[in-house]
Amino acid sequence: MFNKFCKKQLWECSRELSAVALGKTPAETVIKNARLINVCTAEIMENTDVAVHSGRIALVGDASHCIGDGTTVIDARGAYIAPGMLDGHIHIESSMLSAGEYARAVIPHGTVGIYYDPHEICNVLGVDGVKMMMADAARTPLKAMLTLPSCVPAVPGFEDNGATVTSADIRREITADEVVGLGEMMNFPGIHMSNEETHAITGETLKAGKIVTGHYSIPDTGMGLSAYIAAGIRCCHESTRAEDALAKMRLGMYAMLREGSAWHDLKEVGRAITEHEVDLRFACLISDDTHPHTLLEQGHLDHIVRRAIEEGIDPVTAIQMVTINCAQCFQMDHELGSITPGKCADIIFIDNLESFKIEKVMIDGELVAENGKMKSAFPAFEYPASAMQTMHVGEKITADTFKIKTDAEDSATVRVIEIIPARVGDYERKMTLKVTDGCLCSDTEQDVLKTFVFERHKATGSHGVGFVKGFNIKCGAMASTVAHDAHNLLVVGTNDEDMALAANTLIACGGGMCAVRDGKVLGCVELPLAGLMNIKTAEEMSATVEKLEEAWKDIGCDIVSPFMTMALIPLACLPELRLTNRGLVDCTTFSFSELEVKD
Repeated sequence: MFNKFCKKQLWECSRELSAVALGKTPAETVIKNARLINVCTAEIMENTDVAVHSGRIALVGDASHCIGDGTTVIDARGAYIAPGMLDGHIHIESSMLSAGEYARAVIPHGTVGIYYDPHEICNVLGVDGVKMMMADAARTPLKAMLTLPSCVPAVPGFEDNGATVTSADIRREITADEVVGLGEMMNFPGIHMSNEETHAITGETLKAGKIVTGHYSIPDTGMGLSAYIAAGIRCCHESTRAEDALAKMRLGMYAMLREGSAWHDLKEVGRAITEHEVDLRFACLISDDTHPHTLLEQGHLDHIVRRAIEEGIDPVTAIQMVTINCAQCFQMDHELGSITPGKCADIIFIDNLESFKIEKVMIDGELVAENGKMKSAFPAFEYPASAMQTMHVGEKITADTFKIKTDAEDSATVRVIEIIPARVGDYERKMTLKVTDGCLCSDTEQDVLKTFVFERHKATGSHGVGFVKGFNIKCGAMASTVAHDAHNLLVVGTNDEDMALAANTLIACGGGMCAVRDGKVLGCVELPLAGLMNIKTAEEMSATVEKLEEAWKDIGCDIVSPFMTMALIPLACLPELRLTNRGLVDCTTFSFSELEVKD
């Protein structure tokens, strides 16, 4: 695959690299006295030098003969060096940061490249939104490798979003140099049902010789998984059980083990590695979603490597899972993922393998970060006004909007979505609620809250109604336009007045997330960029998000990253029960469900 993400193509500088390796031409940079983590052989090589020229590695070994008058010599003083880390699946939008600010946040933590799927902004602004993000990312040293959104909308026919991506769009865009593959194919029902358009989307990617990434979230590891992989889908990040990850690796699929801000899967799926003697070439570590507080306080892939080590995974193996394994998954290991001759000079310096603190980061031979800080500034980038004005709710929202009328007299049995904290799945429950003045209401004693999803892209005036359990909210309401994947306006609450306030607060500020109580806004994270992101720095956003987390606690919520768990309530490609602007969706049968359970 052509790689536009290096300073120079190998064919442009191969003569120079060979000359440097032979001592005929001085290297631009030489790293001396390092302890090289060799991800090719899973060994640590003591007292190793690395010669760098034209953004690539010329020699690994003794580089004394590569040093000339103009050579910059970096004495590693026995520090470990490893390839720069690669995140095989990430949604930048879930950081609430613009692409440029996201790069500024993750590079100092040793992340040199990401395979990002911008299906969030695509669901709001279409391919134009993707191109805005590409332009924003291009101003940074981060290797932002695009996987084109494949499922926009996520599950056709069950929701209304801002745009549609077709196989014709994929055919037109997939050949771009910035594009390395197809974003997560969430529509596994379309794959299983041999839907022509779904297979055309994956087929256009395969015809272009690029990678199809996956999203297989059901527990069927038998013929269903084989059918999915047989469609050409190379990797999947949706394993939540050890047996899921193991089954995928055994079938030649890259199992991407996730540890994000809200989705803490590594403890369970890591057992696929720690409790089985299997070759781990098909295992990767990824983040999927990471919010700014996590990036600042814990890190990015460096944090996930530390978590892997805590779960009993060998440190060198964990490093392979964020370097060479990831590069091989995307068929880019001829360019990335190892410190070997000819590869991009993407190198991180690590203090030790216990704390795994990143001391220096080099990308294409340039020192871009040191001691947790970027070494240089980025050029400015400005998003167009259209990207900052995306709230188009087609109805006036008042307290009366949230009345759920029923023909039942004293009580009614309803379907309820029960969230699973720190996990992406949920459960369908059937619970009995009292009827008051002909309406169904929230029941805080049972931890059951009204939930509404309002279409906010084309002013259709449609909204879906349901109930959710598991947040432990005692009072107030929450609202969010980060509501995967259509990103409509999601409102959850205990009373109609606060729910209306929460909804209208976000309409007024252009989108975001907020929590209210007793007619007062306790916390609001404004996300005017597509209703998903802000152009502020990670430090500024982290402080704002922290205030919102405190507001959640004030109204009774005690789960980790509650707003990220809340954002999955409308995601109709995850089992078991979801709510979109069109209504309740049974995600085991992919059919609509009635709110009330009739005898």
